[in-house]
Amino acid sequence: MNGSALPRLALTAGEPAGVGPELLVRLAATSLAANFVAITDKDLLERAAARCGVAIRLVDDDGGDIDVRPPGSLRVRHIPLVAEETPGHPDPRNAQHVLATLAEAADGCMQERYAAVVTAPLQKSSINDAGVPFSGHTEFFAARSHADVVMMLASPELRVALATTHLPLNAVSSAITAASLEQTLRIVHNELRTKFGFEKPRIAVLGLNPHAGESGHIGREEIDTIIPVLETLRQQGMVLLGPLPADTAFVPAQRHHYDAVLAMYHDQALPVLKSEAFDRTVNLTLGLPFIRTSVDHGTALDLAGSGQADPSSLIAAARMALDLVDRRNKFPSPR
Repeated sequence: MNGSALPRLALTAGEPAGVGPELLVRLAATSLAANFVAITDKDLLERAAARCGVAIRLVDDDGGDIDVRPPGSLRVRHIPLVAEETPGHPDPRNAQHVLATLAEAADGCMQERYAAVVTAPLQKSSINDAGVPFSGHTEFFAARSHADVVMMLASPELRVALATTHLPLNAVSSAITAASLEQTLRIVHNELRTKFGFEKPRIAVLGLNPHAGESGHIGREEIDTIIPVLETLRQQGMVLLGPLPADTAFVPAQRHHYDAVLAMYHDQALPVLKSEAFDRTVNLTLGLPFIRTSVDHGTALDLAGSGQADPSSLIAAARMALDLVDRRNKFPSPR
């Protein structure tokens, strides 16, 4: 890539029957300075653009660089659908198409054909209905790259990482082990330094139980697992607060004490983040050998085909990806 070339950002459209394709064409209509490469079915994008009333110019991707991208211009790495989409009605026959787009994005990033990948939402149930065990983008990219990863959602005001992701609530406690918690905190700490530029990150760690266990009266996970891990890592120089009660950790008076929060499970902290900044929150995967950002919402099947879906979160995800690429280029991590 020459010095003036725009970063090549891979875009995946997610569920063909959801809002993802419409979000992609709306993102392409912005003036963001990126060489967007949509990895999906070209005809799917044409139909999405027509539904949205967006003028778009689709060009087959030749792998080359560009210095300028006119708004509405979008390169496409064509991966055909198996069955034409019906907005709002996912078709399991297209599961392999969706998985192929993710594989191309991940492999392309690892081969440095793309600077980062930005993903639109997919329908996990449709992929599972096709007979393919699937729990989400995060887990797919982790397996594809053989990496240990952590899910983080970030807005301009708040960053929240998760110790566990898409698990039933009754499986969370047993999934939080000393080894897994230590590994998660090491990844979050390292990525806050390398991706976000915090020299000495401050991480607030939530307790699992109400009131962080109330000294063992409302559960012993804090005493038996969380506190010993925090003490060990503090001795190694990490700045770790907690375990904190989740019901007070996010009040404004507390937030200036930390740079990120580690929550124990998906719904412990994400409702706070999304209620405050739903259209400005970005999902990113820490620990991957490449940059991946995403929207913070689902496929919105009820809106699919209407042309009314709000692209704000995808635009925020693309902006964050560009910021992270720029930082990586200016401050490359030692190999």
